[in-house]
Amino acid sequence: MNVALSEKDRKFREFALEGSMWKVIWKVCYPLAIYQSLNQLFKILDTMMAAHISANAVSTVAYLSQINMAISALGGGLAVGASIKISEAYGEGNFELVKRRVSTLFALCGLLGMAILAILIPVAPQFLRLANTPEEFIEEGTVYFILELVSLVIIFFNNVYIAIERARGNSKRILNLNMMVIGIKLSLTAFFVYVLKGGINYISIATIVSQLTLFGAAVFYMNAKENVFGFSWKAISFRKSVVAPMVKLSVPVIVEKMAFSLGKVVVNSMSTVYGTLTVGALGISNNIGGITTNPQNGFQEGASAIISQNLGAGKKKRALKAFWCVLVMNLILSVILMSASLLCLHQIADLFANGDHEFAGRIMEIYRMEALGTIPLGASAAVMAFLYGYGKTKLTLLLNFSRVFVFRIPVLWGLQHFTDLGNVSAGIVMAVSNIMTAVMSLVIFAIEFCQIQKEERTDAEQS
Repeated sequence: MNVALSEKDRKFREFALEGSMWKVIWKVCYPLAIYQSLNQLFKILDTMMAAHISANAVSTVAYLSQINMAISALGGGLAVGASIKISEAYGEGNFELVKRRVSTLFALCGLLGMAILAILIPVAPQFLRLANTPEEFIEEGTVYFILELVSLVIIFFNNVYIAIERARGNSKRILNLNMMVIGIKLSLTAFFVYVLKGGINYISIATIVSQLTLFGAAVFYMNAKENVFGFSWKAISFRKSVVAPMVKLSVPVIVEKMAFSLGKVVVNSMSTVYGTLTVGALGISNNIGGITTNPQNGFQEGASAIISQNLGAGKKKRALKAFWCVLVMNLILSVILMSASLLCLHQIADLFANGDHEFAGRIMEIYRMEALGTIPLGASAAVMAFLYGYGKTKLTLLLNFSRVFVFRIPVLWGLQHFTDLGNVSAGIVMAVSNIMTAVMSLVIFAIEFCQIQKEERTDAEQS
């Protein structure tokens, strides 16, 4: 099989392995941070448009989005885990293996997407009841949920494509394509909601059309047959040496993301005791929180790719330096974004509440508590970048599982049964879980860091 590394890819690989780590992290990560921020803005504007339809519509979208995120974890986890091994092979210089893994990853995504549609579409209402979805949400949202399943399968492929572009340092291309998608999506949604006066199903149709546009761009850019990062049917291989390392890293990530999202569904379900308005307010608070945490995730994703590339090339000290760089950048970013979100909270809440002062009050009450976890989550995101880059996905699974099933659900249960705090409990539990997750992640990093230092001393003594 003939593979070739383009001049652009060669220069980026050299830059990632030899350049100033501060510059490498910034150049790769800031477009991804903007990309994640735009994604969050896109979700927020979507929610605002749903709020224009009705308060029940926005609560339905907010509730079902958590279920959709749990399902999307299958494709997202596969993309994250597999891209780590692609980045590692890229750093190592094994370009034939990069080609095989890229092509095989797309094939795995296709099989996964077809399976999800075949299993869930015929039993959509029953599945939503199994997730303890309120009946009023099922009545209004079943068709919306089915349409979202179709869009999720398209997003599976798009996530894989984005992960591959991230591995090769094409962060600006990711940003530019995402801006195109958001422009199409918001324009269509605004037309459907404000002009045609359509319901929430039209919001999902706009998502499908916009994501198909990105999919078309992916097909175009991945059609470079001889390029190491291009897709080739001939390069698809289900041999153990190609598939097993990707699946081994991906399975814990898939379980981690599904558990985290399903845990949020449980929290939403538990919050229904405070009424559907509180469920909607919690979902909106999470969206506002994403303004601060999604850019952190952009730095996390970019840094994990840089770490795995340097490890693949045997540059362990540079891999560790990448962690320290992203930690500093994330903490600075967290302070700035948290301050901005709190200063503008009243205006943001009013945008969502559509004139409902009670709803706006609940949003602000919950978010003020949730915002306390912003800075700790910046540190946690840096540790996650370190763990992903080193391929320690079992530890990322432990962290995110604990975040929901140790620090969130039991705490909310305790607040409901032993206090009379009411609606604000939903915000308190978010703050507690996010802060405790950060503490746990830093402890795990300290243990792993000491182990790495011990291994380096052992290697030095043996040499």
